[in-house]
Amino acid sequence: MARDLEFGDFTPAEKRRITALTARMVLPRANLTRLRRQVEDIEQQAERRKKK
Repeated sequence: MARDLEFGDFTPAEKRRITALTARMVLPRANLTRLRRQVEDIEQQAERRKKK
């Protein structure tokens, strides 16, 4: 997670997406690189929204 973000900085939809993506990471055939990138994209969106 980004350095200055807290879980409360995410919207409810983003929280659900992060939870779902994290759960998918434990599957044996999961593409971890793609899933991490998706989580990072969500973090970047939240960070941009927080800085406004």
